[in-house]
Amino acid sequence: MAMSLAQQFTGLRCCSPLSSSPRSKPFSAPNTHKRNPLPIVASVAISNAQTKERQKLKQLFEEAYERCRTAPMEGVSFTVEEFNSALDKYDFDSEIGTKVKGTVFNVDANGALVDITAKSSAYLPLQEACIHRIKHVQEAGIVPGLREEFVIIGENEADDSLILSLRSLQYDLAWERCRQLQAEDVVLKGKIVGANKGGVVALVEGLRGFVPFSQISSKSTAEELLEKELPLKFVEVDEEQSRLILSNRKAMADSQAQLGIGSVVTGSVQSLKPYGAFIDIGGINGLLHVSQISHDRVTDISTVLQPGDTLKVMILSHDRERGRVSLSTKKLEPTPGDMIRNPKLVFEKAEEMAQTFRQRIAQAEAMARADMLRFQPESGLTLSSDGILGPLSSDLPAEGLDLSEVPPADDEEAAEAETESE
Repeated sequence: MAMSLAQQFTGLRCCSPLSSSPRSKPFSAPNTHKRNPLPIVASVAISNAQTKERQKLKQLFEEAYERCRTAPMEGVSFTVEEFNSALDKYDFDSEIGTKVKGTVFNVDANGALVDITAKSSAYLPLQEACIHRIKHVQEAGIVPGLREEFVIIGENEADDSLILSLRSLQYDLAWERCRQLQAEDVVLKGKIVGANKGGVVALVEGLRGFVPFSQISSKSTAEELLEKELPLKFVEVDEEQSRLILSNRKAMADSQAQLGIGSVVTGSVQSLKPYGAFIDIGGINGLLHVSQISHDRVTDISTVLQPGDTLKVMILSHDRERGRVSLSTKKLEPTPGDMIRNPKLVFEKAEEMAQTFRQRIAQAEAMARADMLRFQPESGLTLSSDGILGPLSSDLPAEGLDLSEVPPADDEEAAEAETESE
Protein backbone atom coordinates (compact mmCIF):
# COMPACT_ATOMS: atom_id res chain seq x y z
CA MET A 1 0.00 0.00 0.00
CA ALA A 2 2.89 2.33 0.90
CA MET A 3 4.55 1.42 -2.34
CA SER A 4 1.51 2.16 -4.29
CA LEU A 5 1.19 5.61 -2.73
CA ALA A 6 4.86 6.34 -3.46
CA GLN A 7 4.37 5.43 -7.07
CA GLN A 8 1.33 7.68 -7.28
CA PHE A 9 3.26 10.63 -5.90
CA THR A 10 6.11 9.85 -8.23
CA GLY A 11 3.63 9.93 -11.16
CA LEU A 12 2.30 13.26 -10.04
CA ARG A 13 5.74 14.73 -9.91
CA CYS A 14 6.43 13.44 -13.38
CA CYS A 15 3.36 15.21 -14.86
CA SER A 16 4.04 18.52 -16.57
CA PRO A 17 2.45 21.52 -14.99
CA LEU A 18 -0.18 23.41 -17.00
CA SER A 19 2.05 26.43 -17.29
CA SER A 20 4.81 24.28 -18.80
CA SER A 21 2.72 23.41 -21.92
CA PRO A 22 4.72 24.05 -25.08
CA ARG A 23 1.88 26.31 -26.40
CA SER A 24 1.64 28.34 -23.19
CA LYS A 25 3.94 30.99 -21.90
CA PRO A 26 5.30 30.75 -18.38
CA PHE A 27 2.79 32.19 -15.92
CA SER A 28 3.83 35.35 -14.22
CA ALA A 29 1.96 37.88 -12.06
CA PRO A 30 0.76 40.98 -13.88
CA ASN A 31 3.03 43.95 -13.72
CA THR A 32 0.71 46.52 -12.30
CA HIS A 33 3.42 49.13 -11.96
CA LYS A 34 3.93 49.33 -15.76
CA ARG A 35 0.25 49.34 -17.12
CA ASN A 36 -1.62 51.76 -14.77
CA PRO A 37 -0.12 55.04 -16.05
CA LEU A 38 -1.73 54.75 -19.60
CA PRO A 39 -5.46 55.16 -18.62
CA ILE A 40 -4.59 58.03 -16.34
CA VAL A 41 -2.82 59.91 -19.12
CA ALA A 42 -5.78 59.38 -21.53
CA SER A 43 -8.26 60.61 -18.92
CA VAL A 44 -6.28 63.76 -18.33
CA ALA A 45 -6.11 64.43 -22.10
CA ILE A 46 -9.91 64.11 -22.51
CA SER A 47 -10.50 66.38 -19.53
CA ASN A 48 -8.21 69.02 -21.01
CA ALA A 49 -10.00 68.87 -24.41
CA GLN A 50 -13.42 69.30 -22.79
CA THR A 51 -12.16 72.24 -20.79
CA LYS A 52 -10.85 73.91 -23.92
CA GLU A 53 -14.21 73.33 -25.70
CA ARG A 54 -16.09 74.85 -22.80
CA GLN A 55 -13.79 77.83 -22.76
CA LYS A 56 -14.26 78.27 -26.50
CA LEU A 57 -18.08 78.13 -26.21
CA LYS A 58 -17.97 80.53 -23.29
CA GLN A 59 -15.90 82.95 -25.33
CA LEU A 60 -18.33 82.70 -28.29
CA PHE A 61 -21.27 83.30 -25.98
CA GLU A 62 -19.59 86.33 -24.40
CA GLU A 63 -18.78 87.76 -27.82
CA ALA A 64 -22.34 87.21 -29.04
CA TYR A 65 -23.75 88.76 -25.89
CA GLU A 66 -21.52 91.77 -26.32
CA ARG A 67 -22.63 92.19 -29.95
CA CYS A 68 -26.28 91.96 -28.97
CA ARG A 69 -25.73 94.55 -26.24
CA THR A 70 -23.69 97.03 -28.24
CA ALA A 71 -24.70 96.42 -31.91
CA PRO A 72 -27.81 94.23 -32.09
CA MET A 73 -28.46 94.89 -35.79
CA GLU A 74 -24.94 94.24 -36.99
CA GLY A 75 -24.99 91.73 -39.87
CA VAL A 76 -28.83 91.70 -40.10
CA SER A 77 -30.17 92.28 -43.64
CA PHE A 78 -33.43 94.02 -42.50
CA THR A 79 -34.39 96.75 -40.09
CA VAL A 80 -36.46 96.55 -36.93
CA GLU A 81 -39.33 98.27 -38.74
CA GLU A 82 -39.23 95.64 -41.48
CA PHE A 83 -39.24 92.88 -38.89
CA ASN A 84 -42.24 94.38 -37.08
CA SER A 85 -44.02 94.76 -40.41
CA ALA A 86 -43.42 91.09 -41.16
CA LEU A 87 -44.83 90.15 -37.77
CA ASP A 88 -47.91 92.26 -38.40
CA LYS A 89 -48.36 90.60 -41.77
CA TYR A 90 -48.50 87.16 -40.21
CA ASP A 91 -50.16 88.22 -37.00
CA PHE A 92 -53.29 86.09 -36.64
CA ASP A 93 -56.58 87.12 -35.08
CA SER A 94 -58.49 84.02 -33.96
CA GLU A 95 -61.53 85.82 -32.53
CA ILE A 96 -64.92 84.30 -33.40
CA GLY A 97 -66.51 86.26 -36.23
CA THR A 98 -63.18 87.20 -37.81
CA LYS A 99 -62.96 86.76 -41.58
CA VAL A 100 -59.81 85.04 -42.82
CA LYS A 101 -58.36 83.98 -46.14
CA GLY A 102 -57.44 80.34 -46.46
CA THR A 103 -56.47 77.63 -48.92
CA VAL A 104 -58.09 74.21 -48.92
CA PHE A 105 -55.43 71.47 -48.93
CA ASN A 106 -57.42 68.35 -48.08
CA VAL A 107 -61.05 67.18 -48.16
CA ASP A 108 -62.83 64.19 -46.67
CA ALA A 109 -66.36 62.93 -46.16
CA ASN A 110 -66.95 65.26 -43.20
CA GLY A 111 -65.42 68.50 -44.42
CA ALA A 112 -62.16 70.12 -45.49
CA LEU A 113 -58.83 71.14 -43.97
CA VAL A 114 -57.87 74.74 -44.61
CA ASP A 115 -54.51 76.48 -44.27
CA ILE A 116 -55.07 79.95 -42.80
CA THR A 117 -51.39 80.57 -41.84
CA ALA A 118 -52.17 79.95 -38.17
CA LYS A 119 -50.25 77.77 -35.73
CA SER A 120 -52.44 74.87 -36.76
CA SER A 121 -54.74 74.12 -39.68
CA ALA A 122 -58.43 75.01 -39.54
CA TYR A 123 -61.40 72.79 -40.35
CA LEU A 124 -64.49 73.47 -42.45
CA PRO A 125 -67.30 71.05 -41.44
CA LEU A 126 -69.63 69.75 -44.15
CA GLN A 127 -72.68 71.50 -42.68
CA GLU A 128 -70.85 74.84 -42.79
CA ALA A 129 -69.64 74.47 -46.38
CA CYS A 130 -72.77 75.72 -48.15
CA ILE A 131 -76.10 77.44 -47.51
CA HIS A 132 -77.77 74.59 -49.42
CA ARG A 133 -77.87 71.00 -48.24
CA ILE A 134 -75.05 68.96 -49.76
CA LYS A 135 -73.67 65.47 -49.19
CA HIS A 136 -70.03 66.30 -49.95
CA VAL A 137 -68.03 69.53 -49.90
CA GLN A 138 -67.07 69.00 -53.54
CA GLU A 139 -70.71 69.67 -54.50
CA ALA A 140 -70.09 73.25 -53.37
CA GLY A 141 -66.89 73.51 -55.42
CA ILE A 142 -64.61 73.02 -52.41
CA VAL A 143 -61.52 71.17 -53.66
CA PRO A 144 -57.82 71.20 -52.76
CA GLY A 145 -56.19 74.39 -53.98
CA LEU A 146 -59.31 76.55 -53.58
CA ARG A 147 -58.53 79.87 -51.93
CA GLU A 148 -61.53 81.50 -50.31
CA GLU A 149 -62.62 83.81 -47.53
CA PHE A 150 -63.98 82.08 -44.43
CA VAL A 151 -65.32 83.21 -41.08
CA ILE A 152 -64.20 81.75 -37.74
CA ILE A 153 -67.16 80.32 -35.82
CA GLY A 154 -65.47 78.29 -33.07
CA GLU A 155 -62.47 76.39 -31.75
CA ASN A 156 -61.80 72.70 -31.25
CA GLU A 157 -60.54 72.36 -27.68
CA ALA A 158 -59.02 68.96 -28.34
CA ASP A 159 -56.27 70.26 -30.64
CA ASP A 160 -56.79 74.07 -30.53
CA SER A 161 -57.72 74.09 -34.23
CA LEU A 162 -60.22 76.65 -35.50
CA ILE A 163 -63.62 75.87 -37.02
CA LEU A 164 -64.52 77.79 -40.17
CA SER A 165 -67.73 78.51 -42.06
CA LEU A 166 -68.73 79.53 -45.57
CA ARG A 167 -72.42 79.13 -44.85
CA SER A 168 -72.48 82.12 -42.49
CA LEU A 169 -71.04 84.38 -45.17
CA GLN A 170 -73.47 83.07 -47.78
CA TYR A 171 -76.33 83.55 -45.31
CA ASP A 172 -75.46 87.25 -44.92
CA LEU A 173 -75.21 87.68 -48.69
CA ALA A 174 -78.59 85.98 -49.18
CA TRP A 175 -80.32 88.45 -46.84
CA GLU A 176 -78.65 91.34 -48.61
CA ARG A 177 -79.81 89.97 -51.95
CA CYS A 178 -83.41 89.65 -50.68
CA ARG A 179 -83.39 93.25 -49.46
CA GLN A 180 -82.17 94.36 -52.86
CA LEU A 181 -84.86 92.36 -54.70
CA GLN A 182 -87.54 93.78 -52.42
CA ALA A 183 -86.35 97.33 -53.10
CA GLU A 184 -86.45 96.64 -56.86
CA ASP A 185 -89.91 95.00 -56.54
CA VAL A 186 -88.70 92.02 -58.55
CA VAL A 187 -90.71 88.88 -59.29
CA LEU A 188 -88.72 85.70 -58.66
CA LYS A 189 -89.34 81.96 -58.58
CA GLY A 190 -89.54 80.08 -55.29
CA LYS A 191 -89.72 76.33 -54.76
CA ILE A 192 -92.31 75.12 -52.25
CA VAL A 193 -90.50 72.84 -49.79
CA GLY A 194 -92.90 72.67 -46.84
CA ALA A 195 -96.26 73.66 -45.41
CA ASN A 196 -98.09 74.37 -42.16
CA LYS A 197 -101.58 75.44 -41.11
CA GLY A 198 -101.11 79.04 -42.21
CA GLY A 199 -99.36 78.64 -45.53
CA VAL A 200 -96.41 77.14 -47.37
CA VAL A 201 -92.63 77.46 -47.08
CA ALA A 202 -90.74 78.56 -50.18
CA LEU A 203 -87.00 78.41 -50.81
CA VAL A 204 -85.66 81.66 -52.29
CA GLU A 205 -81.99 82.70 -52.55
CA GLY A 206 -81.14 79.82 -50.22
CA LEU A 207 -83.45 81.14 -47.46
CA ARG A 208 -86.78 79.73 -46.32
CA GLY A 209 -89.61 82.22 -46.71
CA PHE A 210 -93.25 81.98 -45.70
CA VAL A 211 -96.17 82.38 -48.13
CA PRO A 212 -99.54 82.72 -46.32
CA PHE A 213 -102.48 80.97 -47.96
CA SER A 214 -104.12 84.39 -48.29
CA GLN A 215 -101.25 85.40 -50.57
CA ILE A 216 -101.59 82.46 -52.96
CA SER A 217 -103.62 83.24 -56.07
CA SER A 218 -104.70 79.69 -56.90
CA LYS A 219 -107.01 77.45 -54.89
CA SER A 220 -104.46 74.62 -54.80
CA THR A 221 -103.87 72.77 -51.54
CA ALA A 222 -100.51 72.72 -49.78
CA GLU A 223 -99.94 69.13 -50.86
CA GLU A 224 -100.57 70.07 -54.49
CA LEU A 225 -98.06 72.93 -54.28
CA LEU A 226 -95.19 70.90 -52.78
CA GLU A 227 -92.06 70.74 -54.98
CA LYS A 228 -93.60 73.25 -57.40
CA GLU A 229 -92.18 76.66 -58.27
CA LEU A 230 -94.33 79.76 -57.83
CA PRO A 231 -93.74 83.34 -58.93
CA LEU A 232 -93.28 85.39 -55.76
CA LYS A 233 -92.66 88.91 -54.52
CA PHE A 234 -91.23 90.03 -51.20
CA VAL A 235 -93.61 91.49 -48.63
CA GLU A 236 -91.30 91.65 -45.62
CA VAL A 237 -87.54 91.12 -45.27
CA ASP A 238 -86.35 91.33 -41.65
CA GLU A 239 -83.02 89.68 -40.98
CA GLU A 240 -82.97 90.56 -37.27
CA GLN A 241 -86.28 88.79 -36.69
CA SER A 242 -85.54 86.13 -39.33
CA ARG A 243 -88.82 87.01 -41.04
CA LEU A 244 -89.14 86.51 -44.78
CA ILE A 245 -92.73 86.94 -45.99
CA LEU A 246 -93.62 86.40 -49.65
CA SER A 247 -96.68 86.86 -51.84
CA ASN A 248 -97.79 84.95 -54.89
CA ARG A 249 -100.75 87.30 -55.45
CA LYS A 250 -98.54 90.36 -55.88
CA ALA A 251 -96.36 88.51 -58.37
CA MET A 252 -99.38 87.28 -60.30
CA ALA A 253 -100.87 90.77 -60.46
CA ASP A 254 -97.72 92.00 -62.20
CA SER A 255 -97.69 89.05 -64.56
CA GLN A 256 -101.33 89.56 -65.46
CA ALA A 257 -100.74 93.24 -66.16
CA GLN A 258 -98.28 92.18 -68.86
CA LEU A 259 -100.78 89.90 -70.63
CA GLY A 260 -101.88 91.86 -73.68
CA ILE A 261 -104.64 90.78 -76.01
CA GLY A 262 -103.06 89.06 -78.99
CA SER A 263 -99.74 88.29 -77.25
CA VAL A 264 -98.24 84.81 -77.59
CA VAL A 265 -97.13 82.98 -74.46
CA THR A 266 -95.77 79.51 -73.75
CA GLY A 267 -97.66 77.30 -71.34
CA SER A 268 -98.16 73.73 -70.24
CA VAL A 269 -101.35 71.70 -70.15
CA GLN A 270 -102.47 71.22 -66.53
CA SER A 271 -105.73 69.34 -66.96
CA LEU A 272 -108.36 68.41 -69.52
CA LYS A 273 -112.09 68.98 -69.21
CA PRO A 274 -114.94 68.16 -71.64
CA TYR A 275 -115.22 71.87 -72.47
CA GLY A 276 -111.52 72.64 -72.82
CA ALA A 277 -108.00 72.50 -71.40
CA PHE A 278 -106.52 74.50 -68.53
CA ILE A 279 -103.11 75.89 -69.44
CA ASP A 280 -100.52 77.17 -66.95
CA ILE A 281 -98.94 80.33 -68.39
CA GLY A 282 -96.34 81.49 -65.88
CA GLY A 283 -98.37 80.69 -62.79
CA ILE A 284 -101.69 81.82 -64.28
CA ASN A 285 -104.31 79.27 -65.29
CA GLY A 286 -105.93 80.09 -68.60
CA LEU A 287 -108.73 78.25 -70.39
CA LEU A 288 -108.26 76.98 -73.92
CA HIS A 289 -111.87 76.33 -74.86
CA VAL A 290 -112.55 73.39 -77.14
CA SER A 291 -113.92 75.79 -79.77
CA GLN A 292 -110.59 77.71 -79.75
CA ILE A 293 -108.31 74.74 -80.33
CA SER A 294 -108.72 74.51 -84.10
CA HIS A 295 -110.86 75.71 -86.99
CA ASP A 296 -111.72 72.06 -87.52
CA ARG A 297 -114.13 70.49 -85.08
CA VAL A 298 -112.51 68.77 -82.08
CA THR A 299 -114.72 66.09 -80.56
CA ASP A 300 -112.15 64.60 -78.16
CA ILE A 301 -109.58 67.01 -76.67
CA SER A 302 -107.31 64.14 -75.58
CA THR A 303 -106.59 63.35 -79.24
CA VAL A 304 -104.97 66.78 -79.59
CA LEU A 305 -103.60 67.61 -76.10
CA GLN A 306 -102.34 65.71 -73.06
CA PRO A 307 -101.49 66.93 -69.53
CA GLY A 308 -97.88 68.04 -69.44
CA ASP A 309 -97.75 69.10 -73.10
CA THR A 310 -95.96 72.37 -73.80
CA LEU A 311 -97.55 74.63 -76.35
CA LYS A 312 -97.86 78.22 -77.53
CA VAL A 313 -101.18 80.00 -77.09
CA MET A 314 -102.50 83.45 -77.84
CA ILE A 315 -104.22 85.63 -75.24
CA LEU A 316 -107.76 86.06 -76.48
CA SER A 317 -109.19 87.93 -73.49
CA HIS A 318 -108.23 88.77 -69.93
CA ASP A 319 -110.66 89.55 -67.13
CA ARG A 320 -108.37 90.94 -64.44
CA GLU A 321 -111.13 91.41 -61.89
CA ARG A 322 -112.25 87.80 -62.10
CA GLY A 323 -108.77 86.49 -62.83
CA ARG A 324 -109.84 84.68 -65.99
CA VAL A 325 -107.76 84.35 -69.13
CA SER A 326 -109.12 82.98 -72.40
CA LEU A 327 -106.63 81.39 -74.79
CA SER A 328 -106.59 80.30 -78.39
CA THR A 329 -104.52 78.16 -80.72
CA LYS A 330 -107.15 78.43 -83.41
CA LYS A 331 -106.05 82.00 -84.20
CA LEU A 332 -102.47 80.76 -84.69
CA GLU A 333 -103.26 78.19 -87.39
CA PRO A 334 -101.68 79.09 -90.75
CA THR A 335 -104.40 77.02 -92.41
CA PRO A 336 -107.56 75.63 -90.80
CA GLY A 337 -106.98 72.29 -89.06
CA ASP A 338 -103.20 72.64 -88.62
CA MET A 339 -103.51 72.30 -84.86
CA ILE A 340 -104.87 68.79 -85.40
CA ARG A 341 -102.68 67.72 -88.32
CA ASN A 342 -99.41 69.58 -87.66
CA PRO A 343 -99.25 71.39 -84.28
CA LYS A 344 -95.48 71.87 -84.65
CA LEU A 345 -96.09 74.15 -87.63
CA VAL A 346 -98.63 76.13 -85.61
CA PHE A 347 -96.07 76.79 -82.85
CA GLU A 348 -93.36 77.71 -85.35
CA LYS A 349 -95.64 80.26 -87.05
CA ALA A 350 -97.29 81.43 -83.80
CA GLU A 351 -95.64 84.88 -83.57
CA GLU A 352 -96.19 85.55 -87.27
CA MET A 353 -99.87 84.61 -87.13
CA ALA A 354 -100.35 86.59 -83.92
CA GLN A 355 -98.84 89.66 -85.56
CA THR A 356 -101.34 89.32 -88.41
CA PHE A 357 -104.15 88.99 -85.88
CA ARG A 358 -103.00 92.09 -83.99
CA GLN A 359 -102.87 94.07 -87.21
CA ARG A 360 -106.44 93.10 -88.02
CA ILE A 361 -107.52 94.08 -84.52
CA ALA A 362 -105.73 97.43 -84.84
CA GLN A 363 -107.39 98.13 -88.17
CA ALA A 364 -110.81 97.24 -86.77
CA GLU A 365 -110.25 99.54 -83.80
CA ALA A 366 -109.14 102.34 -86.11
CA MET A 367 -112.27 101.93 -88.21
CA ALA A 368 -114.42 102.00 -85.10
CA ARG A 369 -112.76 105.19 -83.90
CA ALA A 370 -113.16 106.69 -87.35
CA ASP A 371 -116.88 105.99 -87.31
CA MET A 372 -117.15 107.77 -84.00
CA LEU A 373 -115.23 110.77 -85.31
CA ARG A 374 -116.85 110.92 -88.74
CA PHE A 375 -119.36 113.50 -87.59
CA GLN A 376 -117.12 115.11 -84.97
CA PRO A 377 -114.78 117.32 -87.04
CA GLU A 378 -113.95 119.38 -83.99
CA SER A 379 -111.65 116.57 -83.00
CA GLY A 380 -109.34 117.52 -85.83
CA LEU A 381 -109.40 114.03 -87.32
CA THR A 382 -111.09 112.60 -90.40
CA LEU A 383 -111.07 109.39 -92.41
CA SER A 384 -109.43 109.49 -95.83
CA SER A 385 -110.74 107.70 -98.91
CA ASP A 386 -108.22 104.95 -98.17
CA GLY A 387 -109.67 104.34 -94.73
CA ILE A 388 -106.75 105.97 -92.88
CA LEU A 389 -107.54 108.09 -89.85
CA GLY A 390 -105.72 111.42 -89.95
CA PRO A 391 -105.94 115.23 -89.79
CA LEU A 392 -108.69 117.10 -91.57
CA SER A 393 -108.04 117.29 -95.33
CA SER A 394 -107.98 120.62 -97.20
CA ASP A 395 -111.28 119.92 -99.01
CA LEU A 396 -113.26 120.26 -95.80
CA PRO A 397 -113.93 123.65 -94.18
CA ALA A 398 -112.14 124.20 -90.92
CA GLU A 399 -115.42 125.01 -89.19
CA GLY A 400 -116.88 121.67 -90.24
CA LEU A 401 -119.88 120.72 -92.36
CA ASP A 402 -123.18 122.66 -92.45
CA LEU A 403 -125.76 120.15 -91.33
CA SER A 404 -128.74 122.55 -91.39
CA GLU A 405 -130.01 121.22 -94.74
CA VAL A 406 -129.64 117.56 -93.94
CA PRO A 407 -133.06 115.89 -93.64
CA PRO A 408 -133.85 113.96 -90.49
CA ALA A 409 -133.02 110.27 -90.53
CA ASP A 410 -136.57 108.92 -90.39
CA ASP A 411 -137.27 105.24 -90.63
CA GLU A 412 -138.06 103.70 -94.04
CA GLU A 413 -141.84 103.47 -93.52
CA ALA A 414 -142.13 107.16 -92.60
CA ALA A 415 -140.10 108.18 -95.65
CA GLU A 416 -142.31 106.10 -97.95
CA ALA A 417 -145.49 107.54 -96.42
CA GLU A 418 -144.21 111.06 -96.97
CA THR A 419 -143.40 110.27 -100.59
CA GLU A 420 -146.87 108.83 -101.22
CA SER A 421 -148.56 111.90 -99.73
CA GLU A 422 -146.66 114.14 -102.10
